[in-house]
Amino acid sequence: MTIDDHKSHLISLGKFLNQFEVDESVKNENLPANDTLFSELDEKIDRAIHHNGWFNRENIIFSLKQWSEALTENNLKLWLDKYDLSNSGGKTVGIVMAGNIPLVGFHDFISVLVTGHKVLVKLSSSDKLLLPVIAKYLMQLDSRYEERILFTEEKLENFEAVIATGSNNTARYFEYYFKKRPNIIRKNRNSVAVITGDETQEELSRLGEDIFRYYGLGCRNVSKLYVPENYDFDSFFKAIYDWNPLINQDKYANNYDYNKAVYLMSEFKLLDNGFLMLKEDESFGSPIATLFYEQYSSKEELSQQLESNSEKIQCVVKNKPEHADVLFGNTQKPKLWDYADDIDTIQFLSKL
Repeated sequence: MTIDDHKSHLISLGKFLNQFEVDESVKNENLPANDTLFSELDEKIDRAIHHNGWFNRENIIFSLKQWSEALTENNLKLWLDKYDLSNSGGKTVGIVMAGNIPLVGFHDFISVLVTGHKVLVKLSSSDKLLLPVIAKYLMQLDSRYEERILFTEEKLENFEAVIATGSNNTARYFEYYFKKRPNIIRKNRNSVAVITGDETQEELSRLGEDIFRYYGLGCRNVSKLYVPENYDFDSFFKAIYDWNPLINQDKYANNYDYNKAVYLMSEFKLLDNGFLMLKEDESFGSPIATLFYEQYSSKEELSQQLESNSEKIQCVVKNKPEHADVLFGNTQKPKLWDYADDIDTIQFLSKL
């Protein structure tokens, strides 16, 4: 299968994923392999919501839409044309996927395929319904994928390289278990946002997307703010207030109540708007319904702090991004070439 074959199939897949909507999905009768799999994926979306209490239809559809927008001819060309993949392929690559947000391991999945390898997937129990239907769609487009895509619920075996994502604790297990094979092991990372105090309400409102999408469970979600000394949070709270319905979601509300009780018993100073707590803290990984913040006195001091903690940070979000920074509202809209942990997955796979 050539790289052009893969591109063509992924473009069709992007169109397939674009059919699904929050209210009522509309079937595109002109798409190949769509007759049975359209209904199957629509059903699995609803089943996934009951399977994982953190998933809802809006967030699953958001994920599918982002992938449909990514899988275009132009994006695939920009992503892949800079690599020499002429001698790539022929290996079996295991992927241990996380399940914190819908389809979080999909980029690794397609990266293995486009580099000519077979993929052996161990799905998270929290997100095991969606990807098999998507894989089935690729198999309907081209039967050669049937030998190149395998799923397992057992311990990974008979593979030559691995990509594994988990917590810092599970990463230590992965590093030991997979140490004899080429690997990418991903640990906990969090994203931060830098506020200058000059942002408009509209700009701060976009930041709410980075904080609350997927209930803040993704590594690209902002879990900490850097603010100028003596920053007034009133404008920030007003700008994000449209997200207040989150408190009606039971799991989110339970986390909010629990963490608030812990903080109050510990007599921590909090800022609270009824669905989000702000706590001054040097850590990066804030609990659900909590956002840490830290004050800075100068841009130079802040740049040094971000640099010294770069291995803990997935994204730095700014209203006026510089270099690899991400614009407010865009953390959950990564490009195909925005690699997790800044590890070039295609480069790694092409050298196996």
